[in-house]
Amino acid sequence: MRFLPHVTVATIVEDQGHFLMVEEVKNNKNVLNQPAGHLERDETLLAAARREALEETAWEIELTGVVGIYLFTADNGINYQRVCFSASPILHHPNRPLDEGIVRAVWLTREELTNRQSQWRNPLIMACIDDYLAGHIYPLSIIR
Repeated sequence: MRFLPHVTVATIVEDQGHFLMVEEVKNNKNVLNQPAGHLERDETLLAAARREALEETAWEIELTGVVGIYLFTADNGINYQRVCFSASPILHHPNRPLDEGIVRAVWLTREELTNRQSQWRNPLIMACIDDYLAGHIYPLSIIR
């Protein structure tokens, strides 16, 4: 059997101790995730991270580093290769419509996220944030 992981991007957008999160509907349940999504054909990882953040949160961002590369197997057996970036918020477009299935963008502290663990889309949410907070941020130049 061929191993075909789905390539995804996610972005840790932090501002004064608050993280930009996406509340979305997944399997008829509201869940929390970083701005994240699939890499599209002929798209760079950097462009995908910027696009997903804008589509899901209405925020333009400036990527500042690479937090890590993660492998995750979902309950349904699908494997995801996640490239997680760090970023700063640049410009909000409050009237921009969000992607289908997105309820809202919300800024939460790490503590608030911990208190809402039952809403996490997957455990990579906190793994990425904790790696970011531990200073595991690598130059964007490692992406080629």
